[in-house]
Amino acid sequence: MTKPLDGKLALVTGASRGIGAATAEALAAQGAHVILVARSAPGLEQVEDRIHAAGGSATIAPIDLTDGEAIGKLAAAVAERWQKLDMLILNAGMLGSLTPVEHIDAKEYGRILGINLLANQALIAAFDPLLRQSDGADVVGVTSSVGSEPRAFWGAYGSSKAALEALLGAYADETAYTGKLRVTIVDPGATRTRMRGLAFPGEEPDSVKPPEAVAAAIVERLGSDLPTGSRWRVDEPA
Repeated sequence: MTKPLDGKLALVTGASRGIGAATAEALAAQGAHVILVARSAPGLEQVEDRIHAAGGSATIAPIDLTDGEAIGKLAAAVAERWQKLDMLILNAGMLGSLTPVEHIDAKEYGRILGINLLANQALIAAFDPLLRQSDGADVVGVTSSVGSEPRAFWGAYGSSKAALEALLGAYADETAYTGKLRVTIVDPGATRTRMRGLAFPGEEPDSVKPPEAVAAAIVERLGSDLPTGSRWRVDEPA
């Protein structure tokens, strides 16, 4: 039986756990071949094994997203093998320390911006030609409520997400004329992830939704009639 995403190629960052892993598995379940990207090869292999066990297909690409040269090599390898990319899911992120703005450590802030913002720009730059080769491409950037609603002690992480949203909004505006490349900004809301556990250590994990709920919402809205540049929260109705 054919599946909705048969013949489609997706790349998911931060795919070794949490929302990234769940989204990769959901895409594979719908027929897409998924390129799994993260630093941890063992974690990626576990996700790949689950995808294969469920009858899906995936390829792992363990790279450091702060290494622009590595991103360029990955894009070249994808171009050589597949010639296009249909879905780019920009999920990888770093929380960092929750601290007053005046106490933000410059080196840590640089790492946060490097992963949450600069790596995503590098990925878009490297894969833009392949996205344009797709009959209908989706770029999904995972953000946070603090990207649009500043909160005390979340200045470093929140500002990185605010900048990411501005970057994705500009890319959406720049590519709207193509009619076949759609950018979506997704706020997953409260979700049971490792990052959430670090930010809210006293929270009961079962009190928030699992990553699979976010993954299902993302996959459901791929190919929908939402205009490019849309921002939506998973807790909101479709």
